[in-house]
Amino acid sequence: MTQLPRRSRLLVVASTFPAGPADGTPAFVRDLAVAEATDFDTVVLVPRSSGGSRRESAGRMVVQRFRYFIRPWEDLADGAIIENLRSRPSRLLQVVPFLVAEAWALRTAVRRHRPDVLHLYWIVPQGVAALISARRVPWLVTTLGGDVYALRDPVSRWLQRRVLRRAAAVTTMNADMRDRVIALGADPDRTHVLPMGADVDTVRQVGAGVPSEPGRLLFAGRLVEKKGAAVLLDAVRLLADRPGWSLVVVGDGPLRGVLQAQAGDLAVTFRGTLSRAELAAEYARAEILVVPSVTAASGDQDGLPVVLLEGMAAGCAIVASRLPGLDIAVRDGNAGVLVPPGDAAALAAELRRLLDDPDRRERLGAAARARADQFSVAAAGVRYRALLHTLAGLARPAAE
Repeated sequence: MTQLPRRSRLLVVASTFPAGPADGTPAFVRDLAVAEATDFDTVVLVPRSSGGSRRESAGRMVVQRFRYFIRPWEDLADGAIIENLRSRPSRLLQVVPFLVAEAWALRTAVRRHRPDVLHLYWIVPQGVAALISARRVPWLVTTLGGDVYALRDPVSRWLQRRVLRRAAAVTTMNADMRDRVIALGADPDRTHVLPMGADVDTVRQVGAGVPSEPGRLLFAGRLVEKKGAAVLLDAVRLLADRPGWSLVVVGDGPLRGVLQAQAGDLAVTFRGTLSRAELAAEYARAEILVVPSVTAASGDQDGLPVVLLEGMAAGCAIVASRLPGLDIAVRDGNAGVLVPPGDAAALAAELRRLLDDPDRRERLGAAARARADQFSVAAAGVRYRALLHTLAGLARPAAE
């Protein structure tokens, strides 16, 4: 009897992962892990978050969550770690326990599952945990921006260099990030621009049949400095003399109270965190998605927000900041409009022009919808699986 070759084993390690379908945490790691699991027996190792079970299964993907702090105060990894630390510095007390717990959980997972390859999201902290606990397994390190742009102190840079020099391959969201990680020590021949991709099919399926609302603008994202919501509110205040528009803000974060006060009596509705299905319906209702990203005071900035890709998939006309990564997806004047980051007057002017020109909105939305297919999670999955197969071939054969 012919024995089928065993499937390669993949261990995915990340710190941002949804606890469930309705918690509103970005699902880009989960989406790509599901795509990778079509070729690999996949285990996903992530920290525990509110509402998440210790273990769950989805086809050939198994999710395992590790504990890292005393339960009532265990919230460092609920959302984005860097922003959580900025909003509440007392969370620094969780950092060392987190690193120790992740390194131990990773060591246990490597011994138990014997992966052929690791997919690590973020150089810090996941790459640091792998330096401690998984040096003999090939790594693919994917950085989404925060750890490259924001962590610039000497200790972080030293850790980044060690991780990047050890990585078998590195992927970034845009060419600017690629240049930065190469400057930190990544091998240019093994460093690739490979965006994560968005679940365009789900966005379209859920939004089908939901009518758009005239003049409706949408912002979706964490309410933190780099997302630029404050700039957007300054811009729409300049539209106060033009009737017929409204803005919906989806998301939560440390700046919510400040932003609500800034919005004042403007036609702005704060929806808070929404489930994936609820957000897809909001894309469908909106005529224009605004992505006003800026470079934060810390240096942090977006790499390529999945929200941007989802809005394109839904057929929204896009107005976005001209930043590395965003300008890859949005072709200025074709699949959207790009404006200087932080320039509320320029943003207001473009919004006014689009609100006054329905034919142009429709053209931009149709072009964005067509272009989004190039950034689908299905397309990204093909590219990531090919790279992971190459890296898995570097592993020592595992005894059955």
